[in-house]
Amino acid sequence: MKVSKRISGIQMSGIRKMFDLAGSDSVNLGLGEPDLAPPVQAIEGMSNAAAAGLNKYGPTAGIPELREAVASRYSMYGDISAGNIMITPSGSTALMEITQSMIDPGDEVLIPSPGFVIYDPHVRLADGKPVEYRLTDGDFQPDIDDIQSRITPATRMIVVTTPSNPTGGVLTRETKDALCDIAVDRGITILADEVYDSFVYEGEHVSFMDRLDTSVVVNGFSKMMAVTGWRMGFLCADESIMDTFVKMQYHVCANPNTPAQHGILAAMPHLDPYLENARRVFRARRDLISSRINVIPGMGIVPPKGAFYAFPSYDMDIPSADLAMELAREGLICTPGSAFGTYGEGHLRFSYAADEGKINAGMDILEKVVHRIR
Repeated sequence: MKVSKRISGIQMSGIRKMFDLAGSDSVNLGLGEPDLAPPVQAIEGMSNAAAAGLNKYGPTAGIPELREAVASRYSMYGDISAGNIMITPSGSTALMEITQSMIDPGDEVLIPSPGFVIYDPHVRLADGKPVEYRLTDGDFQPDIDDIQSRITPATRMIVVTTPSNPTGGVLTRETKDALCDIAVDRGITILADEVYDSFVYEGEHVSFMDRLDTSVVVNGFSKMMAVTGWRMGFLCADESIMDTFVKMQYHVCANPNTPAQHGILAAMPHLDPYLENARRVFRARRDLISSRINVIPGMGIVPPKGAFYAFPSYDMDIPSADLAMELAREGLICTPGSAFGTYGEGHLRFSYAADEGKINAGMDILEKVVHRIR
């Protein structure tokens, strides 16, 4: 059967390629999937909803109670109401729906490099043109000068991630202000991926939810509540464009998962203590993996301020894909930096959403392989 040029030109994610290599005895630090149990209220809420018969179609934009609860929680960032919120089947779906709704053929979209693996394909699937921009070394901020140099009359959108997957970088207020100035001056939309906003270890999360005049924000519950398999997210946008996103979502899925929405809703009042514990756990793991990496000759990392990824650099003359393959052969699964764009080369990504035993075992393998190659 013939497949479309649209999808045949898209490569499979480098993350998934490495995941498929994982044997049963491998140390898998490749996927960003929290190993914590979800809030008990979420499990009970979803189960109770399903048992009560709440298994039918729901509103395309999500159940009103959950939209209200999300707006209330995030009102700390701006004047947000339920009309600014649409519940989506995953943050990834929200990103796709926004791109499909706002990008025309030939439109250019600036995407971070290194940046999450789906930004480029989403632009291409909308027949747009992805254009990489650099992140600064060390703190991984969007390079404002580089962004300005890449803007053309065809530029329609700038994608920003904070905290960042894969780098763990956290946006500063100064960088946000500079990005918003560019967006206003040039009539460009900012697509802010804030899925990891719950996991900031130093400083603060700087959200674009107070700039819905020029920004659309994506967030999600999958990482926040350790329910990655539920595929639950949301987007936050100005009410003037929300009908467009709701129309797109109807044609994608009709409505998000009804029982799962009730589970998320039940957990919302109990989220703060749950996340406080999660941050404590991940901060300790961040410190462990950073200290282990920094004693390996030829490797280095500035401890990431957010998310749960370590993105160390190395000085060996070997492509990151080959180095990741060498590690996989020795039983350690990670992701090559090149999977995240041109400027990800010379790095590896490790997820520390795994327990200390796996982190130590993985770093033992890393140390052995790097010593052999050097």
